Amino acid sequence: MGGISSAGTFAPVYDAEKRPITAGGFVDKGPLIFEDATRAAGLDKWRHVMGTLRKKYILETDGSGVGLIDYDNDGWLDIYLVNGSTYDTLSGKKTPPHAALFHNNHDGTFTDVAAKAGVTNDRWGFGVAIGDYDNDGWPDIFVANFGKNRLYHNNHNGTFTDVGEKAGVALGNWSDGATWGDYDGDGRLDLFVSGYVHYDLKHEPTPTDGTVALAFCQLHSVPVMCGPHGLQGEPDHLFHNNGDGTFTDVSVKAGVADQNAYYGFTSIFVDVNNDGKVDLLVANDSEPNYLYINKGDGTFEDQSYVSGFALNKDGREIASMGLAVGDYLNNGLVDLLITDFSDDFKALYRNDGEASFTDVADEAGITQMAIPFVSWGAGFLDYDNDGWKDLMMVNGHVYPEVDQHDWGTTFAERPLLFRNTGNGKFAYVPPVKGSGLATLTSGRGAAFGDLFNNGKIDVVINPIDGPPVLLKNVSPDRHHWVELKLVGGPKSPRDAVGATVYLTANGMRQREDVMSGGSYISSNDQRPHFGLGDATEAGAAEIHWPSGAKETVKLAAVDRIYTVVEGVGITGVLCGAKRCSPGDAAKTQEPATKAAP
Repeated sequence: MGGISSAGTFAPVYDAEKRPITAGGFVDKGPLIFEDATRAAGLDKWRHVMGTLRKKYILETDGSGVGLIDYDNDGWLDIYLVNGSTYDTLSGKKTPPHAALFHNNHDGTFTDVAAKAGVTNDRWGFGVAIGDYDNDGWPDIFVANFGKNRLYHNNHNGTFTDVGEKAGVALGNWSDGATWGDYDGDGRLDLFVSGYVHYDLKHEPTPTDGTVALAFCQLHSVPVMCGPHGLQGEPDHLFHNNGDGTFTDVSVKAGVADQNAYYGFTSIFVDVNNDGKVDLLVANDSEPNYLYINKGDGTFEDQSYVSGFALNKDGREIASMGLAVGDYLNNGLVDLLITDFSDDFKALYRNDGEASFTDVADEAGITQMAIPFVSWGAGFLDYDNDGWKDLMMVNGHVYPEVDQHDWGTTFAERPLLFRNTGNGKFAYVPPVKGSGLATLTSGRGAAFGDLFNNGKIDVVINPIDGPPVLLKNVSPDRHHWVELKLVGGPKSPRDAVGATVYLTANGMRQREDVMSGGSYISSNDQRPHFGLGDATEAGAAEIHWPSGAKETVKLAAVDRIYTVVEGVGITGVLCGAKRCSPGDAAKTQEPATKAAP
């Protein structure tokens, strides 16, 4: 496949109507899991723009992320959509395309307030990570750009101020993904930024200029944009939070400097070995992935290869793009899903304990259907609230040229959904005609979260060159659920990023982690969400705070969103998307109890 790693060439797959399976395979009947609510929600007027439709250069192809953020602390998730840019904008010939900040109106609709909020970015944007870096109780926005990055500080009044250069995190070439996490346990969020390609606008690679080998500029012997193979990579950066609004680059000291300058995409801080310290995962495009284990002394140990995460089951690097983290086996260990290019196997890394992973995509049943798809955004989401995490992949091809050839694939592709059957396997969920799963889009970034506070996980997709897609969860199940909004104490990050929650209910023990970053260069809902099936008791939540404290909170009622403050307990409850009545709230309030260390 030239510039992008793949397993080779597979026979095209078509449906019964001779359509490529990436844009076909629809069924007439079946459960309606998602509906396309983009227009009804008022999101359809905004458009993502990145370069030209021809996609002559790699800078134009990778798309941008989505950040779910309650920027005004009203209890409802808002949507931040990163935008790209154009060459005419860079040369000053045209006005730059703007990022969007869609305020949640609490009635199923959203209003773009980006200009008023001061977060339009106006640069060539890629990734986004949400985190409260100064512990003031208000979420901030980091945007990874080609050019200088932005760090939007929340002003508490509906507006933001870009402090990226003042804070020392602006960098200057091609930053892609980002993740917030308190790696050194000082109670402040630090920032990791992945670098993709070291790119020179004055010398953009083409198949004919001799910059890159011709093989890295072809697909099935047809000329396409060049790369990433053959191009110089851009290293990653870890910024330590100094606590005074500034950051220090500690990449080398911490052991995560990416001396190979791999093509970094999605990154996530999360505790993979259950020692209470966040580790660092980086999905690298067409090169080995990184897994850095936190040693607890301000440094990391590179266990990429020994852990099994660097390569897939065939011992080969893949074009890793998206990264999802979740305990799909309900055994207390986080597993990992990597999405990649078409004509290759998506990798599902089962956590075998002690930071050891095995790629079990084949035995889990997700391999064959996903081969023709170019997959980006990814998530473990319990879409039917049965207590088992399901899988979704958001898809879209890199090369527009595929629509001109009979290769069995398309530029715009449909999402893929797999239902967790509870025995280590997943069952493919066919797309019903006219439903959200049948929506064709050139997907890139995607974020997963409960946008309507109804306990159902929705999906926001940021495609390349088009309007966003809001897949509203309309699953017909009547299962119960609970969600937690965590607030850290003095020794934890205020937004509790890095916390792990174990919920014991309905005869099972589930795990959720509070993370910033993920999917494909995006940032999901940071409220742990638990499906309860038919259980009418909400159970107990054992919370492992970033500070190291452990507390157990009894949840008195199902179908609630509980606010839990470290060391205090439940301080607020949402019932049916509204504040609970005083009597109802009183019934559900429970103090926290310290768990055994």
